[in-house]
Amino acid sequence: MKSMIFAVAVTVASSSAAGDAAQKARPSAPKPVMLAVYKTPTCGCCAKWVEHMKQNGFTVNVTDLRDLSDIKTKHGIPSKVQSCHTGIVNGYVVEGHVPAADVKRMLKERPAVAGLALPGMPMGSPGMEGPPNIQPPPYEVLTFDKKGATRVYSRHGGR
Repeated sequence: MKSMIFAVAVTVASSSAAGDAAQKARPSAPKPVMLAVYKTPTCGCCAKWVEHMKQNGFTVNVTDLRDLSDIKTKHGIPSKVQSCHTGIVNGYVVEGHVPAADVKRMLKERPAVAGLALPGMPMGSPGMEGPPNIQPPPYEVLTFDKKGATRVYSRHGGR
């Protein structure tokens, strides 16, 4: 009888230890990534891009400004890649309607660049979605460095 009680006690202890080990082995929830966004107060496509980023797990802090030129100058965004809004995330610049997947990839890979840019406001990019029956033209997301050099980071759309 004593051995039976002992066996039960061991089983309970083992079960508790296994539960503790499983709790420690379980991956923690991803830490929210803070994205600071600077945009003009009346830009509807910028607000749609902010929603796209929130839907993809970013915590977004929006600052509305009448003029973004000081922000773009401060962060070294070359004029040839500028767009309607600017984001800052973990020390990187995100200029324009860059898809969240590209931002996540950049944060994972940590390339030696100042940031990503999607020049202009290309149809089909996040926040610039068009009618569902029209195939938007392809577009390219670029990296840029502090000297203004750019390279293609990703291609979207097209065939």
